[in-house]
Amino acid sequence: MEVLSLQILLLLFFLSLYCYIYALFSSKKKPASKGFKAYPLVGALPEFVRNRHRFLEWTTETLSHCPSNTAVFHRPGKVHGIITASPLNVEHILKTNFENYPKGDRFINLLEDFLGRGIFNSDGELWRVQRKTASYEFNTKSLRNFVMDNVEVEISTRLVPVLAKASKTKQVLDLQDILERFAFDNICKVAFNVDPACLGGDGTTGGEFMRAFEDAATLSSGRFMYIFPLFWKINKFFNVGTEKTLRESIKTVHEFADEMIRSRMAQKNKNNDEDLLSRFIGKEENSTEFLRDIVISFILAGRDTTSSALSWFFWLISVNPDVERKILKELEMIRSSNGKNLGDTYSFEELREMHHLQAAISETMRLYPPVPVDTKSCKSDDVLPDGTFVGKNWFVTYQTYAMGRMESIWGKNCREFVPERWLENGIYKQESPFKFPVFHAGPRMCLGKDMAYIQMKSIAASVIERFEIDVQNKEKCPEHLLSLTLRMKGGLQVKLSVSTCAARVAQQMV
Repeated sequence: MEVLSLQILLLLFFLSLYCYIYALFSSKKKPASKGFKAYPLVGALPEFVRNRHRFLEWTTETLSHCPSNTAVFHRPGKVHGIITASPLNVEHILKTNFENYPKGDRFINLLEDFLGRGIFNSDGELWRVQRKTASYEFNTKSLRNFVMDNVEVEISTRLVPVLAKASKTKQVLDLQDILERFAFDNICKVAFNVDPACLGGDGTTGGEFMRAFEDAATLSSGRFMYIFPLFWKINKFFNVGTEKTLRESIKTVHEFADEMIRSRMAQKNKNNDEDLLSRFIGKEENSTEFLRDIVISFILAGRDTTSSALSWFFWLISVNPDVERKILKELEMIRSSNGKNLGDTYSFEELREMHHLQAAISETMRLYPPVPVDTKSCKSDDVLPDGTFVGKNWFVTYQTYAMGRMESIWGKNCREFVPERWLENGIYKQESPFKFPVFHAGPRMCLGKDMAYIQMKSIAASVIERFEIDVQNKEKCPEHLLSLTLRMKGGLQVKLSVSTCAARVAQQMV
């Protein structure tokens, strides 16, 4: 391990020396080039090493200075491709020429230890089978009703009591952790009909799984950031460093998923449950390993994405109290027009009336997309709509985080939190999924989009009606942790108190 660290230090030293000499002999009169600065032989490697700790900001800055918001990127290790923040290019990649842009071997191999060949890490017929089975389940009205009922129960019996207890004791709470536990319980009940009781119960088993899951997701995505791809493979072969930790985390994740599958298979003939996992179990050709990949993929989709979006949402409204007031006014109007009291659960139709709330959540995901980067592979030489050439086997990345910060897409106030950009005469308006690819687009469009909005709006409305959220250190924007999803580094530390409105209602009841 010490030898490997010394090799890295020596590599960085020689790279720095190389860049210095190159800059010294380069013409100072040469105009700055658009895109990623490339050096002879090593390409963008020196700039990548210097900026990989701030990868999203670096690529956003670079793409914003490119005429078409697209740039070519290459470095040693056969890492060659393009990064884009152009809606036209995104539409071409995700829809128009969909068959030419699969996940590809590089992406699949990097994440296969963790995700296996689940729906988010597969191509071709394997992907189509999973998509078709999942699509049938997500398109049923019974699932929507089940989601509604389950979210209501989770909020009233677990989330609210946990937050109420914290408000009484004035303890500092990690709201991101609470939201992740809520989302984990919810997706397990909805997709697998299993209740891990991670929020509100002792959550021992679920808590261990969650920690392992977070480590596995972070370390797996970290493979993309290696200076040379060979390094992580060496670590994996010798089972050292982060690869050793990754292997241990994946083992815990697999054990949890396998136990869930065994439990559901034992119940298969005892009831007629038609949850997502039961549909896959019903096909005898599906192996236990394949079912495990299904479980892990849907936990990733159902837990990490909604909790990420809501964590950033609660931070943003804490520093934009005027937005929170507009949402509370909207909720009050919905309650009064439907004869509801504060604390009553909202129906599906009432959730659809929450235009300001949905606008604020969408604006949050524009600035802090739960999945900030997505990568494909090019099967055959192609030319993008903006004229950029893409070679065979090149990677093609669209940067959703950068797209939310492009003046060419969202105007000069693109970096500001302005929910009104989603409203037209007070009604929420949809944007093109190629301009706002937070839920992906084209044939791989997220099946759980509607379910995600149901969950996020239900949680957001219930929490801000009942509690005032005092974010600790709100003067500073939280750092993000670039994993497979955009989590807050160190969580979201808050203090809660009963809202003025809720306190007034409680006093009237007494």
